[in-house]
Amino acid sequence: MSGTDKSVTTRRDLLQVAGAAGAATALLGGLGINPAMAAVARSEKPLKAAFSNAGLQATWCAQGKQAAEWWGKLFNVEVTWFDGQLDAVKQRAAIDNMASQKWDFVAIQAFGIGTLTQPVQKMIDAGIPVIDMDTLIAPLDQIKVHSFLAPDNEFMGASVTQALCNAIGGKGKVIMTQGALGHTGAQGRAKGFESVVKQFPNIEVLDTQPADWDVSKAARLWETYLTKYPQIDAAFFHNDDMALAAANIMKARNRTNILIGGVDAMPPAIQAVSEGRMFATVRNPSCRIHGGAIVAGVAAVTAGEKSGQGIPKHVITDGPVVTKANAAGMQWMEDHFLI
Repeated sequence: MSGTDKSVTTRRDLLQVAGAAGAATALLGGLGINPAMAAVARSEKPLKAAFSNAGLQATWCAQGKQAAEWWGKLFNVEVTWFDGQLDAVKQRAAIDNMASQKWDFVAIQAFGIGTLTQPVQKMIDAGIPVIDMDTLIAPLDQIKVHSFLAPDNEFMGASVTQALCNAIGGKGKVIMTQGALGHTGAQGRAKGFESVVKQFPNIEVLDTQPADWDVSKAARLWETYLTKYPQIDAAFFHNDDMALAAANIMKARNRTNILIGGVDAMPPAIQAVSEGRMFATVRNPSCRIHGGAIVAGVAAVTAGEKSGQGIPKHVITDGPVVTKANAAGMQWMEDHFLI
């Protein structure tokens, strides 16, 4: 490519960014929000940000990485990734490495609460804004993260469980397959499940073992369940990946009468809901959380936004329950990294 071609491409990129910013300003104005109060400016100088989430084997985490990088390009942020590999020890080693370097801001989803406190505190002490995503690095009264961006996990667990219980007429046998027990999101989803099923005395919970977000573990558990339990009416999974892995086992064993509920509303689950292979899922907005971390970090660096003042200490990022009625719109929103 010639130098002239490069300059044309650069101008085109800048116009696209300016167009996106203009569209956002128009949207905010249309919603009655003062754009001057709501807009976060693109950084004039490139910013360096470090991100980590639980493990890119999980589709939710992989989508979050894509969203962070997409929003990073809009705001002139270079994102460096430290994969948690769905392993607390491996993620700790990655975050120790992260903490040995200099960043403009950092965003982390911990695989388990309390596993990353020391290196995260080191970065906070160095003046680096740390955005906590989806699950607590440590209780908010014990560590001064810039903000905690997360859905209401108890709501997500309760809403899908309620939909399942209603669908089986408030009676029958159900199973919950949990994520990692040290993950505060999984803890919230379990609380939500329990808060609903206790309202139905005619529902029996057969099992609640964790599969640690691992599709192979989920498949092995469900091989055992389908042998052990001749009747299973509904199943709630802490994420869609595990739900779909179990659904494959159910199909192979000709047990497709079991109603399946998941969490995350990832594209394969949205398709499964549309086709009737899953009953429902709920959106854990990976794009909103990871993209929001970019915006929060840029605002902290370029506008001096402070924790608890410019940005709340805890930002709720809920998404809706996804059924056939809203599945197509939800997919469009995810395609554009909006939710």
